[in-house]
Amino acid sequence: ATGQAQTCYTSFYSGPRREDDPDGPLETHIILLDNKRSDILTSDYREILDCIRCGACLNHCPIYIGVGGHPYGWVYPGPMGSVLTPLLTSLEQAQALPNACTSCGRCAEVCPANIPLPDLLRDLRQEESVQRIKPARWRHGLRLHAWLLRQPGLYQLSTGWAMSLLGWLGKRRGAFRRMPFASGWTGQRDFPAPEGGGTFMRQYAARRRRGARRG
Repeated sequence: ATGQAQTCYTSFYSGPRREDDPDGPLETHIILLDNKRSDILTSDYREILDCIRCGACLNHCPIYIGVGGHPYGWVYPGPMGSVLTPLLTSLEQAQALPNACTSCGRCAEVCPANIPLPDLLRDLRQEESVQRIKPARWRHGLRLHAWLLRQPGLYQLSTGWAMSLLGWLGKRRGAFRRMPFASGWTGQRDFPAPEGGGTFMRQYAARRRRGARRG
């Protein structure tokens, strides 16, 4: 992943040799493999075909930096791969890739082709919801989470309670090796216990109060 502004896939074809040429092929045959790209061209994801494989999005993606390329499971890693792989294989087969995104927007900022990668990833997640690919418990959990986010007071209360409980349960160990509803994480790695300081909102409010007193 070098991040250059020009594609690294450049080929020059001279065709079959002419009568005066000392060497060269007698015939030239060009075979174009479509591999669903015509379907992508007529879809809402056509902008991903502007990708020049420069690797800039890979270099700036916190997910790719953290896990590398192998977990993407196919030819194309990183943000562009998270868009392209579900389109070339199937969304059901590669459903984890669009969800492995923090929506930080770094990939779109550095893309020389100006591909709106975060928007395309959100569209794929929306399509995944429409197709009801995820199991019912996952969909119900997302609905509950969306409802909770629309209740700021209840959200802050519940997250504060959860932080306190997890901090108390994990203070001796510092991490959880097994957690209900989090086996996808704890099956491979420990889940870190919350550190002191409370939720982000509480820490943010406390920092603002300290700044106001200094001012």
